[in-house]
Amino acid sequence: MRADRLVATLLLMQARGRVTASELAAELEISVATARRDLEALSTAGIPVYPQPGRNGGWSLLGGARTDLSGLNATEAQALFLLVGPAASVAPEAKAALRKLVRALPDTFRADAEAAAEAVVIDPARWGEHVKERPEMVRVLQDAVVRRLKVRLMYAGRGRQVSERLIDPLGLVDKDDIWYLIAGTEKGQRTFRVERVTEATLTDLPAERPKDFDLSAAWARVVDEMEQNRSLLAATVLMEERFVWVMQDRLGRHCEVVGSAEDGRVELRVTAPNALDIARHLAGWGGMIEVLGPPSVRAELARLGRELAERYGSAIV
Repeated sequence: MRADRLVATLLLMQARGRVTASELAAELEISVATARRDLEALSTAGIPVYPQPGRNGGWSLLGGARTDLSGLNATEAQALFLLVGPAASVAPEAKAALRKLVRALPDTFRADAEAAAEAVVIDPARWGEHVKERPEMVRVLQDAVVRRLKVRLMYAGRGRQVSERLIDPLGLVDKDDIWYLIAGTEKGQRTFRVERVTEATLTDLPAERPKDFDLSAAWARVVDEMEQNRSLLAATVLMEERFVWVMQDRLGRHCEVVGSAEDGRVELRVTAPNALDIARHLAGWGGMIEVLGPPSVRAELARLGRELAERYGSAIV
């Protein structure tokens, strides 16, 4: 996990004062190129890590070796934790490293560093949607989470009607390049899709944050609720084993291998909110799959087939 390496790199530099990319590579059992990229990543993130030219050069932390991390100012400490914090939600090793790093920080920086580490969580599982561009709004909301200030949001709901809300930002989640904001509202904890936030204004009011709030746990509850709503109906599907990975890649956790048929094909459980949604996912496979049930899904597939035949049947030669 790269975040764990970055923390290890920083602590190693503080212990030795100066390291070369080759020394770092040998110590962490990585390639020299990877070590160099990690050093450059720390420098780019605002950590005071600089290359030293010359025969006895290398990379060093500005101010020399400091086991108490007193060489970092408040902004630099936040930059480090924003850089490595997201991985802690998916890597226990990174979380352990962050806890150790927090204890090494000066007391005056500790609260902001902890807030920065908890500001973002990354969920690597897919929901079938992919947005490559990171919304600019994320930076504004991330700042609000770290500084723990209330935010006045202009938010477009499902009907695209914009409403104004005053929220307590609790954390951000990157779900396959789609960003979500978990926040406290007057009606309780809510989840907002960041791309629907049309405007966000930080206030001077301190945000209310539950003492026992854990971003990873909160997001897990959101996912569980979402998956229940997206898995109201299940269909049993048979297909050749060599194509199973394609189906699973497209449908993610909504496609589960449950067994095998007597003819050697694999039995899958495909879920969606309703029969039509399942049929739409499966129609493109044509005769490569067999849907055993339920009857509602088979009926929707037949209807879609008739519609396609009526529209494009004349094109068959």
